[in-house]
Amino acid sequence: MSGRLCYLVIASAAALSLFGADREFIPYDSVKAILPADLHIAGAAQWVAWCQRQDKAIRARLDEGDLDSLANLLLLGASFTTQPRLPMDQITEASKAGVLRARVDDLVAGLHNPGDNERLLFVRGLLRRQGIDPDGFQDPRQPGVFLYNNLLRALKERISLGERVAEAEKLMHPGDPSSLLNRSSAFRDRGVSLDTGIMPDFLIEQTLRDLKKRGVLREGQVARIAVVGPGLDFIDKNEQYAYDYYPQQTLQPFALYDSLARLGLGKDNGLSVSVLDISSRVIEHIRGARERAAKNAAYVVQLPRDVSRPWPAELIAYWKSLGDHVGISVPPIRPPEIFPGLETRAVSIRPEVVRACEPIDLDIVVERLNLAAGERFDLMVGTNIFVYYDAFQQTLALENAGAMLKPGGLLLTNDRLPEVPGGPMRLAGITAVAKDAAVGWYQKQ
Repeated sequence: MSGRLCYLVIASAAALSLFGADREFIPYDSVKAILPADLHIAGAAQWVAWCQRQDKAIRARLDEGDLDSLANLLLLGASFTTQPRLPMDQITEASKAGVLRARVDDLVAGLHNPGDNERLLFVRGLLRRQGIDPDGFQDPRQPGVFLYNNLLRALKERISLGERVAEAEKLMHPGDPSSLLNRSSAFRDRGVSLDTGIMPDFLIEQTLRDLKKRGVLREGQVARIAVVGPGLDFIDKNEQYAYDYYPQQTLQPFALYDSLARLGLGKDNGLSVSVLDISSRVIEHIRGARERAAKNAAYVVQLPRDVSRPWPAELIAYWKSLGDHVGISVPPIRPPEIFPGLETRAVSIRPEVVRACEPIDLDIVVERLNLAAGERFDLMVGTNIFVYYDAFQQTLALENAGAMLKPGGLLLTNDRLPEVPGGPMRLAGITAVAKDAAVGWYQKQ
C-alpha cells in the first residue's frame, strides 16, 4: 500500500466512533411550522408521542418486507431446489406445469432440514413469528399453505404497486434529469425490504465522479460519511440480481469507501463510515463482520453478473473494478448449474476497512444523531430508501440529514425530497447517470 491508498488505514477507530453520540427525535421547534393540520399536534409532548408511534410503525414494516423476501426466495431461490426459477410474470404457466408446486414442496423440505443454509434458518424463524410451525408437526400442510398464501398476497400487492409506479413513471422524461427523481412515495405503504445490489453503488460512483469534475467535491475533502439503509443481500425481487448461493452480504458501505478511495476524495488521515439503519438484521450483520475483522478476518463479497443480460460498458467497467481500492480479488464461490451464463468475481475486503464501518440503529424519518460540529458528516448516501415514505416523512428525513451534515455537506439520493422553506437543505444539482437513472445532491446551506 502506498500513496493515497494509505489513507484507508484507520489510525484510531476509537477516535472516529459515533457510538457516544446521543440519538434524539427531531425537535418540535424544528417542525411546528410545517406540521400538517390533520396531525392535530399542539405541543412538544404530543410531537414526541407522534414520533414514537411513527418509529414503531416504520420498524413494523420490516416484518412485511421480510415476507416479501420470502416470496422472492420461493420463486427465484436456487439453494433449496433444482427447479427452474419463476419470474412473477410466468407464475400462471408454471403453476399449470406443476413447477410452482414443486418449488413449494422443495422449500418446505428445505425448512425441515435447513443445515447451515442461513436463509432457510431465517425463514424458519420468520414462520414461527407468524405462528406457523416450519416442521409441520401440528399440521403438515400448514407451511405449504402459508407459502402459497404469502405468494398470493405478494402478487396482489405487486399488481397494485405496478399501477402506482406506472403513474410515477409518467412524470419521468429521459431528456430531463430532474424528472428521473420523481418516484415520489411509490412504496409508502408496503413492507420495507432489504434488497440491495450493485446498481445503486454504480450510480453513486458516477455521481461522485461528476461532483469532483464540477469542483463540488475536492481531493481529500471527505472524512466522515454515512450510509442510510444499505440493505442486506438476501435475494432480490429482480431475477437479474436474485442469487442465494452465497452468504448474505451488504455492499454499499464498502463500495462507497472504495469509490472515495478510487477518486481520491477521502482525507489522508482516515475515513469513517456510519451505517444508519432500523433493521436489526443489518446492524447485527455488520457488527459480526466488525468483530471478525478485529481478529484480522476479511469480509468477502460475491459479485455475480448474468452475461446474457446487456449492461452498459460503464457498468461493466465498474463491476470489474469494484473493491480494488479496499481489498483484493479472490476466487469466487462457484454458482449452481442453474446459472450457466453467470460470470463471477469476489473481493476480500481488508479488515481495517470493515472496522471503519460502524452500524448505528437510527430511524432517519424521526431521529437524528446529536453530533458536535466536528463530528458531523461530510457526505451522506441514501439510495432506494426515501421512496418508502410519504411526503411529510421525506421532509422530516431531509431535515434530520441536514442536522447531521457539516455546512456544505451533501446528501446523495435517487429520490426527490420535499424541501422546507428556510430550511438548511437545498437540491443543489442532479447527475444523470443513464437515460433512466439520476442522483440528486442536496446540500447543507
